[in-house]
Amino acid sequence: MVKTVIGVFSNERVAKEAVDDLRRAGFDKEISILAKDRGRGEGGGEGNEGTLTMGMGGDAGIAEGVTTGGVLGGLLGLAAGAGALVIPGLGPLVAAGPIAGLLSGATTGGLAGGLLDWGIPEAEGRRYEEDVKQGKILVSVRCSADRAEQAANILKNHGADNVRTHG
Repeated sequence: MVKTVIGVFSNERVAKEAVDDLRRAGFDKEISILAKDRGRGEGGGEGNEGTLTMGMGGDAGIAEGVTTGGVLGGLLGLAAGAGALVIPGLGPLVAAGPIAGLLSGATTGGLAGGLLDWGIPEAEGRRYEEDVKQGKILVSVRCSADRAEQAANILKNHGADNVRTHG
């Protein structure tokens, strides 16, 4: 049985450390990261759709590190399938890992609707959606039930808020 373990981080560096530890523990393609892309406006920015290359200005995007070595760019590089997307009500996001595919078709249900497919109750999904809106970083791990506790403990040990196991 597949479980989804989710934790929310306020600090990019701490989120990266948690992802690093998850990888050292043998999680890899199971890791997803979702964060608000602060480098583009609500409309998605001109010419940036689908890319992770952002400018070097003072309020550079969350994905800036893909080209500049920033923390979240390194974080996104740790998960497969990184990409930019726009979700109604949330605006521009950067997603990596299985969650990127899950949300790429989420045009009406938003983040909460997409997470329903992973067995996450809608009310809980709305809470995660609000966290991302506020600029927090969502890290999730889709894994077998026997590894879910290990993933949850790693997230908790790094101070993730709201660590929950679903499914």
